[in-house]
Amino acid sequence: MRVENIRKAIGAIVYQNNKFLIINKTKMNTKEGKENIEGEWDFIKGGVEEEDDELVDSLLRELKEETGSEEYKVIKQFDEKICFDFPKSIQEKIGFVRQETTMFFVEFLGNEKILTPFDNEVSDVKFLEKDKLLDTLTHSETKEYFIKNVGI
Repeated sequence: MRVENIRKAIGAIVYQNNKFLIINKTKMNTKEGKENIEGEWDFIKGGVEEEDDELVDSLLRELKEETGSEEYKVIKQFDEKICFDFPKSIQEKIGFVRQETTMFFVEFLGNEKILTPFDNEVSDVKFLEKDKLLDTLTHSETKEYFIKNVGI
């Protein structure tokens, strides 16, 4: 039996009023360090690290790194995960075959005008209404997840 090296991750569907937060990720962590990638619009997502005691700890750390804010209220953890296999070229760079992302529904309580990424993987942060959000998200599995779990 082949054992797959699975990357455990967390993600957040963050909302404020009738808008949803997405980020433009322009760098990826590899074994050699951070590498430039073509910009991808996505929800905040990140790997679970050893020092994180709970998934919520990973979530709050990623929210702070990717937006510069701690003004969030976790509403719920979704039952369903976003799962996908990495392309072979990426597998070799990052050392993982597959990713399983535990998603959370989160309310942003702060002022969106002050959001600034601390993490140099992220080049932009913005809130969009549902119709524009679905047109902007890069990954089809993320769009499908949003439609299934939040609705359109």
